[in-house]
Amino acid sequence: MTPRFRRPVRTGRVAAVLAAVLFTATAPAAADDDAPDSRAPAVPLRVATYNIHAGAGQDQVFDLDRTAAALRDLHADVIGLQEVDVHWGARSAFVDEARALAEKLRMRVFFAPIYDLEPAGEDGERRQFGVAVLSRHPVLHADNHEITRLSTQTPDPVPAPAPGFAEVVVNVRGARVHVYSTHLDYRADPSIRAAQVADMLDVLAADRGPRILVGDFNAEATAPELAPLWRTLRDAAPGGGGTFPAADPVKRIDLVTVSPDVGVAGARTVATEASDHRPVVADLRVHRRGR
Repeated sequence: MTPRFRRPVRTGRVAAVLAAVLFTATAPAAADDDAPDSRAPAVPLRVATYNIHAGAGQDQVFDLDRTAAALRDLHADVIGLQEVDVHWGARSAFVDEARALAEKLRMRVFFAPIYDLEPAGEDGERRQFGVAVLSRHPVLHADNHEITRLSTQTPDPVPAPAPGFAEVVVNVRGARVHVYSTHLDYRADPSIRAAQVADMLDVLAADRGPRILVGDFNAEATAPELAPLWRTLRDAAPGGGGTFPAADPVKRIDLVTVSPDVGVAGARTVATEASDHRPVVADLRVHRRGR
């Protein structure tokens, strides 16, 4: 079944950014009060993060069916994706990867472009690259937030606010859960990542209830620029295996992080070479809000 448009996107901080939300149905939202309902049983939620390398594997071969198979094998309810091409170029056959993966996996999707460029040809689609969130649960709201970035598409870039920090609010059996997908700066200089961490925390501070931040942080959890995160969130897989490079990982830079009210039943890094990163999957437990 192909996902259909059902609700408008809440644009939040980036009114001009083009973004697509594809989902088939909605369910009633839980009450958005200040505290979890301790009388209600915790609800299981499996979350994953995966930098899909625009659909190319460790072997540099573009194969979106292989990407979809790796995602399917995670058996995750919600997946944050990074390095997603939408009509971007020849490297990914100008495919709308967000929509294609959603259709292959029968999931809802929200795509948040970092870059939104003119078409390559006269009759082409706009060229976009960014992050996404796939969900089996109803999506209640979606935002493409701005954080500080140093563009890779302009000469002599300077740090400036730019889109590509995705947030979706999903209804998980009555629990209203905020899920964010991010891709932080890759450069050796940590200053841009430090600014991005501050920007993300500002976004998270405006939200209540269970919050789950996943992504490619391009830094290990112990990096000084990530330290402010751990005052608000915790690492779901502190003892997890490396995630990059996929063939023989030496760094754990792909993380699932959660707010204190989210329980962690387990987490693991999954061995696959469908990308140049390995995915991380975490089994979580979230509570419905109090009434």
